[in-house]
Amino acid sequence: MLFKPMLAKTGDLPGDDGYAFEIKWDGIRAMYHYFGGQAKLLSRNMLDITAQYPELSALANSLGTVNIVLDGEIVAFGADGKPSFSLLQTRMGVSPANLKSRLATAPITYMIFDLLYLNRPVIDLPYTQRRDLLENLRLDGSYWQTPSFKIGNGQDLLTASRKLGLEGLIAKKIQSKYFPGKRTGDWIKLKNQQRQELVIGGYVTGQGSRSGKIGALLVGYYDLTAEQAAKLGKLQQLIYAGKVGTGFSTSDLAALEKSFLKISINYNPFSTSLPVKQPLFIQPLLVGEFEFTEWTPNNTLRHPSFKGLRQDKDPQEVIRESQGKE
Repeated sequence: MLFKPMLAKTGDLPGDDGYAFEIKWDGIRAMYHYFGGQAKLLSRNMLDITAQYPELSALANSLGTVNIVLDGEIVAFGADGKPSFSLLQTRMGVSPANLKSRLATAPITYMIFDLLYLNRPVIDLPYTQRRDLLENLRLDGSYWQTPSFKIGNGQDLLTASRKLGLEGLIAKKIQSKYFPGKRTGDWIKLKNQQRQELVIGGYVTGQGSRSGKIGALLVGYYDLTAEQAAKLGKLQQLIYAGKVGTGFSTSDLAALEKSFLKISINYNPFSTSLPVKQPLFIQPLLVGEFEFTEWTPNNTLRHPSFKGLRQDKDPQEVIRESQGKE
C-alpha cells in the first residue's frame, strides 16, 4: 500500500485557534513505507529513492514487526547547523561508486512529521491523534528524528524561525485528516523568503568569465497542472517568469551545462516570444528552486537566485505558488 504525500498551500499566517505549527524544513519530501520487513523510500513524485539514502536502512530496526507509513523531509544540515539545500543536492542522483564518500561529506537526517499507517490506515484520524501515535513510537536515531510541534503562538514562532534563518513554518489544522496527494488548504506554507519551483526552458550565454557558458537561466511555470488541463480539455502553457543569473556554484554550472547538452531543442517551449537576445532552448524537463524578492507587474521574478535542482517534482505540476494553486 503506497501513499502520496499530502500537500500544503502557500498562504498567510492563520489565527492561532485550531492550528499547530511545525518548522518548514528545506529538504526533499520522502514517504517511508515499511511492510513485511521491507522498507521503501519514495520521493514526492513517487520515485524510489531508497538506495540513495542508505543511512535510513537502520530505521527498520526501530520498528520491529509493525507495518507503517511515515511522512517526512530529508534534510542535510550545514556547518552552521541550518538546513542546506545546496549540500543536500550533492546527495541527489549520485552514482553508487560516489555515494560512499558523500555519506561522510553530506550526511542526512529524516525529519518525521506525520504517520499514515500503523498496522492499519490512520489517515482519517485528526492531526493531533496521528502526532500522538507518532510521538509514542519514539523515532529518534542517528539519521532520523521526530521534530516537535506547537499549538498556537504562530506569529512568535514565525518570527523566531526568521531570526534563526529558517525557511518558515507549516500551519496545520489540528482536526485535519490526512488526504494523500491532495492540497486541501488544511496545511499552509508560511515562508520567510519568497521561493518558487520553476521549470527551466532555456538559457542565455554569459560574458567575461562565463563567456560561452551559461549566463542566465530562462524559467517559467505552467498555467495549469497536467490534471487540470486534462479536465478542461486544454493544452498546458509554459509561462515565462524571467531570467536567473545568480546563485550558481561552479559545480552547479558544470552540471547544468552537461544536462542541457542532452536535451537541447531548436524551438521555444514557452507560450510567448521572450524579451531576451539569442536565447538557447532546452526541453522543459528540469525543475529548479529559486529565491526572489517579489513578482513584478510583468509577472516575472525580481532579484531571483538559483537554489538548486528539484528531482522530486514533475515539471508538469509546476504552477505559480502565489496564485494559491501550486
